[in-house]
Amino acid sequence: MSEKSMLNLHEAALALCAASDDPHALEVALAHAIEHGDLRANVKRWATEQWESKQLPGNINRLETWIERSELDAWQQRRQPA
Repeated sequence: MSEKSMLNLHEAALALCAASDDPHALEVALAHAIEHGDLRANVKRWATEQWESKQLPGNINRLETWIERSELDAWQQRRQPA
């Protein structure tokens, strides 16, 4: 099975999720990384009145913000303890 090369932010959070993890907490971590320039993404933002779920930093739209799988993997490697 081949992995998708592009994931939306929600799919990226699910890809990183362990059974005990909260997907929304991972979405927030990804959004923070995007906002701070630690993770490159093609970002789409919500207008406040359009919000569809729990809010993310920067009003990032979790379903229409796209992350390259290779960028996600590199970000995850940088987060691993040495």
